[in-house]
Amino acid sequence: MKPSVFNVRVPMPSGEVFLMNTLTDAQIVASNEVVRLLDSLEARGAGGPADADERGALDTLVEHGFVVANADAERAALESRFVEFREDGSQLRVTVLTTLQCNFACDYCYQGDHAEHGRPAEKMSLDTAGRVAAWIVGRMDEVRPGRLVLTFFGGEPLLNVPALMLIADECARHAASRGVTQLVNVITNGLLLTPGFVDRLLPLGLNGVKVTLDGDRETHDRMRPLRGGQGTFDRIIENVRRVAGKVPVSIGGNFDVATAERYPALLDFLREQDFAGRVSNVAFKPIIKPSNPQAAPPPRFIDGKPLIPLTSVDAGRQPLNGSCMSAAGASTGSVCDSCHFADDQMSFLREETRRRGFRTADGVHMGPCELYRRHSHTIGPDGSLYACPGFTGDNALSVGHISGRRDTVQADAAGRFERLAPWRQCGDCSFIPVCGGGCAVAAHTELGDMDAPSCHKRSFESALVSLAEEAVGDPSGRIQ
Repeated sequence: MKPSVFNVRVPMPSGEVFLMNTLTDAQIVASNEVVRLLDSLEARGAGGPADADERGALDTLVEHGFVVANADAERAALESRFVEFREDGSQLRVTVLTTLQCNFACDYCYQGDHAEHGRPAEKMSLDTAGRVAAWIVGRMDEVRPGRLVLTFFGGEPLLNVPALMLIADECARHAASRGVTQLVNVITNGLLLTPGFVDRLLPLGLNGVKVTLDGDRETHDRMRPLRGGQGTFDRIIENVRRVAGKVPVSIGGNFDVATAERYPALLDFLREQDFAGRVSNVAFKPIIKPSNPQAAPPPRFIDGKPLIPLTSVDAGRQPLNGSCMSAAGASTGSVCDSCHFADDQMSFLREETRRRGFRTADGVHMGPCELYRRHSHTIGPDGSLYACPGFTGDNALSVGHISGRRDTVQADAAGRFERLAPWRQCGDCSFIPVCGGGCAVAAHTELGDMDAPSCHKRSFESALVSLAEEAVGDPSGRIQ
């Protein structure tokens, strides 16, 4: 028997130690005697516990995965966990981008309609929306999930409400007839969010709305203006106020080195609002930037035309060479809330968020990415299929089409995503079960290689300390 490689620990001021196993998610506050027992196992070899107390503690450690039979068995358990995650059929998750159009002009965003001014980006037709709904119904019949989770994204999804409503309505009708629970999420810039829109979606399973705010009023209006340069912060806040009593609203945002320090002011502002108690979650993500511009992927094309990156700028309007984490379409950003984070800033913002009483991700339970789920799909405005919203609009990374056709390029991309397993390059890192090798979009953007791990171990270690501090006050996790 030996200690698990997925054990992580945090010494506490009391002299005890917070122990967590990232594979089993067991968390305990252990006495020094228990920690010494754990550390002594490898040195003991085949020798067993010395007394009944040690045997009892060892049994508890084995039960919760802190002690394993051998390294091979534990590695097999890890691979089994990833297979189970990939093949899980309890949910069918579909992200639909009904348009790549956007009414904002965020400096850091990659959007298809920026390539040619006056030429709109792609927008899903009602005919395509009907075929998307039929494709989703077909997947329901194939997978037979208990739950269908639809997420509408863009671009700005509220610029194509007819397509959104057609898909949500058709899927809701077929889900109900099959005993499937439908949940609908909408990710929006918030400018067109209205009580009427929410009221229409509530009977169809509206589960939540995520609105993006990139800092306090001054910072947000600079980072996320309208095409004419007008600010948007006040209108978005008023729209959130009008719908917060009807549906859970989460707040997201994107930051860079120049704007991260402005988020505490936003949090203070939100805490003072009458809807503060109805904000379900607050989470911020960094703008992805190539750490080595020479390693960044080559320019991408749609219909033979180059995508033009609108680089992010700092307070002095200097380019930072980034792209939006919440952007879609031609973006290298991602819809997910958990895949990439700038270590120090994320730790800082997470603590500031909690300190003001808002819920946020704990920073440890961050993966694996939804990309690895076989029954998680992203559909672009033309019906093309993608493994992840962050790759939408990149024809070279499309994995198929709702029509069932798949050309050679798409077949190659599908095979590449099927084989994707960056965690196998991570050795015995203790955070593999909750990271999975990181975000493929981030690796593609930062490293030019989606097969490489996108490592942010430092952020996990910082988040673990916060998790331990929260757990210390819970005696149910204590063993002696």
